[in-house]
Amino acid sequence: MDGKVHHSGAGPSARHMLTGLLLLFALLLGYLPGATTARAVSLNGHDISWPQCPTAVGGFGLPLPPASSQFVVIGLTKGLPFTENPCLASQVAWASGNRKPAQAYTMAAFPTAAQLTTYRSQGPWSAATRAGQLSNVGYAEARFAVASLARVGFAPRVVWIDVEPRPAQPWPTASAAQQRENRYIVEGLMRGLRDAGYSYGLYSFASGWASITGSWRLSGVPVWATAGRLDFPGEALNLCRSPSFSGGRVYLSQWYDDVRDYDLTCDPYAFTPLPVPASTLSRSTADFNGDWNTDILARVTATAELRLYPGNGRGGRLPGVRIGTGWNGFSALETPGDFNGDGPQDVFAREAATGYLWMYRGNGTGGFLPRIRLGTGWNSFSAIIGPGDFNGDQRVDILARETSTGFLWLYRGNGTGAFLPRIRVGSGWNSFNALVGPGDMNGDGAADILARETATGVLWLYRGSGTGGWLPRVRVGAGWNSMTAVVSPGDFNGDRNPDLLARDAAGVLWLYPGLGTGQFASRVRISAGWNGLAPLF
Repeated sequence: MDGKVHHSGAGPSARHMLTGLLLLFALLLGYLPGATTARAVSLNGHDISWPQCPTAVGGFGLPLPPASSQFVVIGLTKGLPFTENPCLASQVAWASGNRKPAQAYTMAAFPTAAQLTTYRSQGPWSAATRAGQLSNVGYAEARFAVASLARVGFAPRVVWIDVEPRPAQPWPTASAAQQRENRYIVEGLMRGLRDAGYSYGLYSFASGWASITGSWRLSGVPVWATAGRLDFPGEALNLCRSPSFSGGRVYLSQWYDDVRDYDLTCDPYAFTPLPVPASTLSRSTADFNGDWNTDILARVTATAELRLYPGNGRGGRLPGVRIGTGWNGFSALETPGDFNGDGPQDVFAREAATGYLWMYRGNGTGGFLPRIRLGTGWNSFSAIIGPGDFNGDQRVDILARETSTGFLWLYRGNGTGAFLPRIRVGSGWNSFNALVGPGDMNGDGAADILARETATGVLWLYRGSGTGGWLPRVRVGAGWNSMTAVVSPGDFNGDRNPDLLARDAAGVLWLYPGLGTGQFASRVRISAGWNGLAPLF
């Protein structure tokens, strides 16, 4: 990739001999598809960018891929965002003329002060918060890359996002808060590419990804993994079969020497369009239709149909759309997030007649894949809450209040659609008549819970510790018993802070914008006519 190619005196004959020996050894060791008839054939290719440019335009004058290369991945930048590979047009023309299937990659980096000033408002998020500004900068990095593609007439199926250390423009990595900020940049890039109609994936390596993002788990996002310098035959192929740096499926692997970067498709991938999770989002969310805006789901009382009310990303909502019928058989509904790790958001539904807990797997576009039964005996709970990642393992969890005891149980998700053994995380929770999981309300990186006290109407913020426990609770406000429904789908107004939605007795739905400090700004009226919907979630 950009900046990783090193100079040496190795000539083409030595390089080709090395490559041939590696492939032979890999075949003998059973790594290559040729060693077994049950596996599809991997393709061998290269990535190219500004180092292959002539020195006269700032490149290293390194050779283009050999004729035997079966595909290429072309870099769009000159090592940093908001720059362009000076040979982009000629390299795209070379790939086209030589009939090489081509994908692209673009660099991600933390903005300079000048870049933050320039681009902080140039994206879909509110620039009222630093988190929104950083997300917008990532979005602008993507838009710059998309403009480069348009300028040279290049329309690859996939644009990979390169996330690695950038000495010329370093990522801040000294704290978990800085790593969360880095995620906003990457997230903005993902949304910018998707909004432009491109599939995307992530390029990195384990230690770099850990340093920059805090080992951010994005199991639904495709991966291009690098082995660095090839130390033994088959190392790159091993990456195809090993857990990736982010938990996502590996589609391409890479290694490099002083002259070239070598790539390998992980069979059976053969340049078909990649899945594109619309929203992985750093904080709890209910983006169900895949447009990166938080939505509201509601069951219509009179008809038992399930309706999706798409959020517009600015604190409002679009007209409702029916996405299901026959939902009156469920006594609890919740949006936990992406529970099975495939990218789209899921819905939990408890069946009243049986106590079964069902997972309705989201398809990422506002519909469902076939449901899966997660467990039995869930009628013993009076509340089921989806807080996001409550214990800090970057997998979606569930909290459930036991009716008979008032105990609060943590059901830890395993990241693939099942639970680990439950853990009791509190008692006395029967004193609350509303429990919601907004995500990280106070900006410390841990998932929190909001609880309305039945006797007083006081709303309490139970601050999560980030490891499955609690910090001292904080009183948020009083008078909340006047609300007939309290829900928190996540960031509803686009400023990257979780918000609260509440319905009053007249059926008016109000937005209580979160400030990121555990408190709310002045409420905003969304719309009326919500009394015929129960529940909202």
